Amino acid sequence: MATSDISIAKELRAALDGPWREVREEARASIDDDRLYGDPSLDMKAARARVLEQMHLVASYGWVERGFRHVDGRPADPGAAVTALEMLAYNDLSLWVKSGVQWGLFGGAVENLGTDRHRGYIDDLVSLRLLGCFAMTETGHGSDVANLETTATYDPATQEFVVHSPTPSARKDYIGGAAEHARMAAVFAQLITGGESQGVHCFLVPIRDEAGSDLPGVTTSDCGLKGGLLGVDNGRIVFDQVRIPRENLLNRYADVAPDGTYSSEISNPSRRFFTTLGTLVRGRVSVGGAAAAAARVALSIAVRYAEQRRQFADPDTGEETLLLDYRSHQRRLLPLVARSYALAFAQNDLVRRMHLVQTGQDLDPRAQRALENRAAGLKVAQTRHATAAIQECREACGGAGYLTENRLVTLKGDTDVFTTFEGDNVVLTQLVAKDLLTAYAEEVRDLAALGWVRFAATTARDVVRERSGVRQMIQRLRDRGDETVDEADLSRRSVQLQLFADREDYMVRTAAHRLRARAKETGPFEAFNNAQDHILAAGTAHIERMVLEAFIDGIADIEDPDARALADSVCDLYVYWTIEQNQAWYIMHRFMSVERAKAVRRGVNELVDRLRPQALTLIEGLGVPEGMLRAAMLD
Repeated sequence: MATSDISIAKELRAALDGPWREVREEARASIDDDRLYGDPSLDMKAARARVLEQMHLVASYGWVERGFRHVDGRPADPGAAVTALEMLAYNDLSLWVKSGVQWGLFGGAVENLGTDRHRGYIDDLVSLRLLGCFAMTETGHGSDVANLETTATYDPATQEFVVHSPTPSARKDYIGGAAEHARMAAVFAQLITGGESQGVHCFLVPIRDEAGSDLPGVTTSDCGLKGGLLGVDNGRIVFDQVRIPRENLLNRYADVAPDGTYSSEISNPSRRFFTTLGTLVRGRVSVGGAAAAAARVALSIAVRYAEQRRQFADPDTGEETLLLDYRSHQRRLLPLVARSYALAFAQNDLVRRMHLVQTGQDLDPRAQRALENRAAGLKVAQTRHATAAIQECREACGGAGYLTENRLVTLKGDTDVFTTFEGDNVVLTQLVAKDLLTAYAEEVRDLAALGWVRFAATTARDVVRERSGVRQMIQRLRDRGDETVDEADLSRRSVQLQLFADREDYMVRTAAHRLRARAKETGPFEAFNNAQDHILAAGTAHIERMVLEAFIDGIADIEDPDARALADSVCDLYVYWTIEQNQAWYIMHRFMSVERAKAVRRGVNELVDRLRPQALTLIEGLGVPEGMLRAAMLD
């Protein structure tokens, strides 16, 4: 049985903990508390009550306040707030989601879309004296936020907005907190004044009284049992001519005067809409981080189990063999560990970028747009990784993995929805690809299919590299420039990055050509729809390249030579395994010979064999303390 190298594990954990490592260490000490773990034996009502009680304990730690500006003028520390709350995913994802709804989504809407007139709500929502929810999604419109049906019509005679659900499909749906606990909702609705719609804006709408009863005109209902997240009270809201004061419009980017006059410093409606949504990017950043954290828990459980569970005797020794000594088991789990490392470094980079933008330290007008794109792409990668990794871990643990007491099935159920909330993964991948295809052209900011086609022709082969800096990274890493990819040593970082970048460039360029060619024969929507599979593949290739860049940069910051050498091998495994997953594409498009593809497969085998003795070191480096795993089969 392998053992861990404590000093190397400590160095790896420090690297993966990132810029807010002190926050993570503080959280590890605080949240390893029996009161904060989920109890899968509870029924739905009891589970919801327990999570609400747990939130009061979390509020006492002082982490939540870091996400908000202080009344004395001190700036918020969004990086610390996101990092601290992410750690709750190690305990119970119902607690993380419920906390995210209250402080991240509802609180984030007040903080980022409101003005001084709304500051009075902050203390109450931080302390949980005011419980809220985030009412964006509707039964008929989820990802298509611009076309939400709920209306907020201004009545100048009373200086009130009248919030209304005009159709059954306008019902607010799947809203965390709406079924039971929330007393106020941040409602996204079409603002109408003077008979004219000004697009989607956010309003604070009281929905329950102190006794928990629906207020007049508000009808809430319960979504009931779900596939997971038992402690989150998801519900539905219908509004029937509900009147709220004019001041309940969150008016950072637009306002309505007492006489009904609409005003905004952002004259372009489309840009105003995306600016509004862009300020809420913290939620998407957090979802990806929590999904990746859940995958780390599952892998920590499965690898530790594979280090102690024996199955079938070795004919040479007569001793039963550890699961992790089988090549097939190594291939099942160790590449997923490598991907967890890659995504952890990418998340650190994303949170750092978010922090710089939201604290005003990065004033580049393109930074917010780039942040939104990166957050969308990484959320896709992390949530898909969580779904795949947790399922593989469940299967790798056999029947024991199917027992609730070993957490894996709970993690599986709780993370399943992460692929579709805070942005459906297919739609987000399309969003990422859209920015690539249009070379960030502001003219197609409105996502119109016609704009995609019109500007696809301007996309040059190297535009992705020019924008991202990957060209410069390749040149910096390469120490010989006269080699082709197929002749090169695949262990060289420059060659690895070249393969990822070439796939991305080729897909973006050919998708643009496909759009342009089709547009000559048919309408813009048909042209876009015909190429949608290609567009999504281009977005996925971009995300993979982006994650590799972050991994490479993260390794460079590791000072301990032994830890850095081990991280280098982990990065190699991530690269070889990712290429192996896509080897058919590389061969089909002649970026790789059949012989090189065989070498990639051999490389994966060699790397999992090399990393096998360090498996526990790598697991401890992931940063989930063994005592927090709470899996009975590890006792």
